Amino acid sequence: MKQILSISFVAGLAIAAPAGAQVTPDVPARIGPPVPLGPMSIGPGPIGSGPVGPGPIGPGPIGLGPIGPGPIGIGPSGPFRWSPENEQDRERERADREREQKDRELQRAQAERDRLAQLYEEGNNALYEGRWDRAVTYFTRLADLKGPRTDQALYWKSYAQNRLGQRADSLATIAELTNTYPSSRYTKEARALEVEVRGSTGPVGAQAQADEDLKLIAINALAQSDPTQAVPLLEKLLAGTASPRLKSRALYVLAQINTPRAREVVTSIAKGSSIPELQSRAIQYLGAQGGRESRATLAEIYSSSTDVDVKRRILRAFAQAGEKDRVLAAAQTEQNPELRAEAVRQLGQMGANDELWLMYQKDTSVDVKRQILSAMQVSGNTTRMVEIARTEKDPDLRLRAVRNLGVMGGKPAADTLVEIYANEKDPTIRRTVINSLFTSDNATALVALARKEQDMAMKTEIVKRLSNMDNKDAQAYMLELLK
Repeated sequence: MKQILSISFVAGLAIAAPAGAQVTPDVPARIGPPVPLGPMSIGPGPIGSGPVGPGPIGPGPIGLGPIGPGPIGIGPSGPFRWSPENEQDRERERADREREQKDRELQRAQAERDRLAQLYEEGNNALYEGRWDRAVTYFTRLADLKGPRTDQALYWKSYAQNRLGQRADSLATIAELTNTYPSSRYTKEARALEVEVRGSTGPVGAQAQADEDLKLIAINALAQSDPTQAVPLLEKLLAGTASPRLKSRALYVLAQINTPRAREVVTSIAKGSSIPELQSRAIQYLGAQGGRESRATLAEIYSSSTDVDVKRRILRAFAQAGEKDRVLAAAQTEQNPELRAEAVRQLGQMGANDELWLMYQKDTSVDVKRQILSAMQVSGNTTRMVEIARTEKDPDLRLRAVRNLGVMGGKPAADTLVEIYANEKDPTIRRTVINSLFTSDNATALVALARKEQDMAMKTEIVKRLSNMDNKDAQAYMLELLK
């Protein structure tokens, strides 16, 4: 019993010890001995005033220490995680990621289209130059991709193989085309080519090239001396298996001849009676050289066609001919996003600033408004771009307007960017302003912003841009920072 009382008395001294330990240096020596007796205090400790009270076990690490009201309780992770501002930031980040993902998908699709178009152009150039082996290489690669131009690639591959005297290979390629793509617009041309291949007996490249050179001379002479007599000959040549270069020249000459039959043939090709290459050129000629009647024909083709490439070419022909109303109608009513975007781009190239501004105000599609902003940039409409950068409520569209001002450059754009930076609290917009001034090579404005900036992170962004500029003002400011 005495031993128990003695232990309780010592434990009581241990409880009281911390208060004295704060001012008495030798107190730790006094409270040292009770430490081994800690486990024994589990019995009578809680009954009295033992460690359960204010001792280390109470308000210490287990009680009100880090596990209690620390990081898990009311620490930084609590209110920071659920504040409205941070929720808005996360929502904006999610929206930005979605937009970026969509933009990446569109860029990948466009990159694939560009890749196919590049291969075709390379192959087509080889055909025009009579470099048949290179043409076979390019069109083989294009066909192997199994894209929307595969039938086109197979036809021109077989054509080039025939010019090289590779008759068996040419016939095999023709068979692949006609069997795999029986409804292709190249099937008719391929069957005509097959007849020619089966009738040939050796290499035809050099001989055919010489014959075509003579025919080109004859076409040019007839077009100047007797256009009427030239029409049926040109029509026959276009329906045969002549080279792309010869057919292209024949169609051009035919489009210059002002007779009903010549216009009829060109119109028929524009509507799709021949291969797509000739159709594209016929559409271009009708838009550039034809009158009101020709453009009415193009409008008819546009409304009846389902081919996006054909309709895109017609929109470009309208723009080339100055048919602003027709292009505007497509920009406002076209249901296909690609074609609507093409119409908006053409309006920008035509300098249709008023029309684009009215569209921007009325349209509710963010995607369409993005295209309009790009068109405004092309047309150099700084006034409206400044207004959008200042007042647009949609954050993505506003950022695009700010970026565009950097590309457009000029004093009004720079003044607006500086004004936005001074009045804006959103760090994303402020960083975009910095990048835009960097894009426009405006070191003077960036140095002025850096000198006034109190936010060290933002000032660092500005200095990073200045460090990459080959500009006297930027270099002088770098020296200023080192003083």
